[in-house]
Amino acid sequence: MKYNQFVNQVQNRAQISSRGETEVAIKATLETLAERIVGDEASNLAEQLPEEIGKYLRGREGEKGNSFSLQEFYDRVSKKEHVEPYTAAHHVLVVMAVANEAATSGEFDDICANLSEDYKPIFAAESAN
Repeated sequence: MKYNQFVNQVQNRAQISSRGETEVAIKATLETLAERIVGDEASNLAEQLPEEIGKYLRGREGEKGNSFSLQEFYDRVSKKEHVEPYTAAHHVLVVMAVANEAATSGEFDDICANLSEDYKPIFAAESAN
């Protein structure tokens, strides 16, 4: 999947009004994911996404992920995006669905295995909105 296609998919599905806001939602979600999972898994996912998007998952190679709940994940994304937690949660679901479509299923299985049970909803979300 190409960068513009990824951004357009997120913008349309999440019904975000501007491209800039969409890019912030993608960045906030993927940077927070990189904070949560083992650095090498984040880097592996980054390799399967457009370079402009994958960069948000890089820089933590060899590091252990921080343990925090899905609610904390949403709160962190909310602060980075400067939106309400409910809106951030919606954006997370959409960004993860599009990233899932862009990556191999095996890669997303590895990401899911790094997360606690409370994270299952972000991987079970339907890809279409």
